[in-house]
Amino acid sequence: MTAIKHALQRDIFTPNDERLLSIVNVCKAGKKKKNCFLCATVTTERPVQVKVVKVKKSDKGDFYKRQIAWALRDLAVVDAKDAIKENPEFDLHFEKIYKWVASSTAEKNAFISCIWKLNQRYLRKKIDFVNVSSQLLEESVPSGENQSVAGGDEEAVDEYQELNAREEQDIEIIMEGCEYAISNAEAFAERLSRELQVLDGANIQSIMASEKQVNILMKLLDEALQEVDQIEFKLSSYEEMLQSVKEQMDQISESNHLIHLSNTNNVKLLSEIEFLVNHMDLAKGHIKALQEGDLASSRGIEACTNAADALLQCMNVALRPGHDMLLAVKQQQQRFSDLREHFARRLASHLNNVFVQQGHDQSSTLAQHSIELTLPNHHPFHRDLLRYAKLMEWLKSTDYGKYEGLTKNYMDYLSRLYEREIKDFFEVAKIKMTGTTKESKKFATLPRKESAVKQETESLHGSSGKLTGSTSSLNKLSVQPSGNRRSQSSSLLDMGNMSTSDLDVADRTKFDKIFEQVLSELEPLCLAEQDFISKFFKLQQHQSMPGTVTEADDLDGGTSSKQHISGTPLPVSSEKDMIRQMMTKIFRCIEPELNNLIALGDKIDSFNSLYMLVKMSHHVWTAQNVDPASFLSTTLGNVLVTVKRNFDKCISNQIRQMEEVKISKKSKVGILPFVAEFEEFAGLAESIFKNAERRGDLDKAYTKLIRGVFVNVEKVANESQKTPRDVVMMENFHHIFATLSRLKISCLEAEKKEAKQKYTDHLQSYVIYSLGQPLEKLNHFFEGVEARVAQGIREEEVSYQLAFNKQELRKVIKEYPGKEVKKGLDNLYKKVDKHLCEEENLLQVVWHSMQDEFIRQYKHFEGLIARCYPGSGVTMEFTIQDILDYCSSIAQSH
Repeated sequence: MTAIKHALQRDIFTPNDERLLSIVNVCKAGKKKKNCFLCATVTTERPVQVKVVKVKKSDKGDFYKRQIAWALRDLAVVDAKDAIKENPEFDLHFEKIYKWVASSTAEKNAFISCIWKLNQRYLRKKIDFVNVSSQLLEESVPSGENQSVAGGDEEAVDEYQELNAREEQDIEIIMEGCEYAISNAEAFAERLSRELQVLDGANIQSIMASEKQVNILMKLLDEALQEVDQIEFKLSSYEEMLQSVKEQMDQISESNHLIHLSNTNNVKLLSEIEFLVNHMDLAKGHIKALQEGDLASSRGIEACTNAADALLQCMNVALRPGHDMLLAVKQQQQRFSDLREHFARRLASHLNNVFVQQGHDQSSTLAQHSIELTLPNHHPFHRDLLRYAKLMEWLKSTDYGKYEGLTKNYMDYLSRLYEREIKDFFEVAKIKMTGTTKESKKFATLPRKESAVKQETESLHGSSGKLTGSTSSLNKLSVQPSGNRRSQSSSLLDMGNMSTSDLDVADRTKFDKIFEQVLSELEPLCLAEQDFISKFFKLQQHQSMPGTVTEADDLDGGTSSKQHISGTPLPVSSEKDMIRQMMTKIFRCIEPELNNLIALGDKIDSFNSLYMLVKMSHHVWTAQNVDPASFLSTTLGNVLVTVKRNFDKCISNQIRQMEEVKISKKSKVGILPFVAEFEEFAGLAESIFKNAERRGDLDKAYTKLIRGVFVNVEKVANESQKTPRDVVMMENFHHIFATLSRLKISCLEAEKKEAKQKYTDHLQSYVIYSLGQPLEKLNHFFEGVEARVAQGIREEEVSYQLAFNKQELRKVIKEYPGKEVKKGLDNLYKKVDKHLCEEENLLQVVWHSMQDEFIRQYKHFEGLIARCYPGSGVTMEFTIQDILDYCSSIAQSH
């Protein structure tokens, strides 16, 4: 154990400036035996720190490592388990209880004894030693003896001490001076003994020589003591003389202190009085302005504003502790409250009168605006009221209840005024749109059901139902004969279908200008009113959140303001909501009136929805750039939804009309009505939507319409009995291709290519089908020849077939001399002329294609004769030049 102790001291504790006093080999109770050592140590530096350190042998090598350390001051209880019987178990109570089993009872007792001694010497702390033998704790020994025992124990513990650096250096010097210090230790020891005796003798002689000097020193000390006694006596006499002076000076000092304290208090009192007078004194001029000031003149308003600001400063002054206990302060505060209440009532009453007067004055100017499509200008009224803006801000901060009452009164008066102005304005717009008298104006504003009943018997406008305005007229359409196309066009105009007349263009341009004028008048009106409300009522209108507010946010009178009855100002976000609520109540009639105007425009001409969609989209985009959450942006956004629905309804109606078109069984088809209508719609839409913001809506409508046109052209072609299917497809798809090529609509490039392909395919199909008739027998003969070749008969052997020999060939050829061919071509030309319509002007195109196809067939027939009947000398009775002459003369003759 001694070797282990020395090893631990050298390897672990000496590097940390600690001394190892006691050690015990232990393991934890109740677990697998993993031995470790508990060490009691003290530091070599002061203040001394006493610790219990757990040291464990490393798993990786034959050396020890420090695992955990506890300060002895944290030890609460030492439990030895049994004070009588030998028991190696013991517990140490630190922050928790540690149970140990020592390797022997003797080691445990020595360790506990060392702990007890360290506690007595360094800590003086009450540690409970439980179940420990009294002999072990040395309780029978007196405290002094205990200390000596503890010291002796420590000395015993300190038997072995290492040499410090200085001691090692001195020993090395001595040993270097003696050559045999290592080889002959006894001789070295005798030498050291002799030198020690010499030093002791020198010390004794030095002490004896210094006795005379000690006597002289003692004599000098006695003389010095006598001088000190004399000085003390003089100091005592001086102190008695100064005692009376000290008492007088104490009295003077106390008097000066009282005077200084009095002056300090007076200065503080003066400062407090000056503070109250300077901050709580309202000038007489301000009081008079608040009580009797003229709120109608600019000078009086300015005086009242200055007085109100001064009153607010006096009321909001930050009083110091104790001021509110002064009677004068209480009286002044009550006076200020009375002045504020009185002036707030005067101001609220005056502004209410101004609001009422504005309603009467503005009503008198309505008559002059009822003729022109303009809204009355409220700028003079706003300019007059803005003079009171600072007073409104004062009222908002001092009496929010009256401020809120003024806000509601303003909304009530102005909403009625604006309702009259806006309704009259929209009535003028409706009159200008319909071009009717006031009787018609009344009809235009009838309820929806009554208006619908009346519209069945009479028209709102001379061209009502233009384009797709009357769906019933299209349902009754039938395809007229080609000779009656002009009458068909005029009947379409009369029935209210698509037309490109100057009357339609003028009417639509007129509607577009009126609708733009309406929006242009409403926009500055709303923006000016919103700006005025923000400035006059001191509300923040700059938004900090994206997006627009929908109709769900409409309070219809402001539920938020009804809930806000606490009398405290609103936060910034609520102020934005309050502006929107006020605008919604003041202009509550704008959205219904706009919707009525849109409905009227849609009834006059459903294509007006195109104009309205473009104009409304532009104004919504402009409003959202200014303020996405503003009333104007929200209202126009809601109305834009209605316009978009009307536009979609217009497109759906056109598609439905296409599906309901019926054709006549007795007349040729020609260009279908909905194909011509699509052309007019596309031309009109391209002119309207040029540089528009909502081009995407039009592109979607184009896609729906062109698909409907394609499907219904094929449907009508399949149902046609008078006109061949290929002719219907060819003419209509040629018209569609020409329209798309002229308008250059980028989103319909694929449909343009498809229309061209369909036109080309059906032109070729019609030409091939028609050319099978002029040379019918010849066609049948050569079809039979081609069938034999296809069956495997060699071409030069076909002439040996009974049905296709040379005689049969000559017989068939003789049936088609030049005159017969010309006659057949002439009949074919007349038949094609009957099939084709005049509007599309495709007769010459088809005839030229037939000429080319006929020449191709002629060359094909000649090739078959040359291959299948070689050397027969059989030829056609007409040449290619004859065909060209026949076709040219026929075309010229017709």
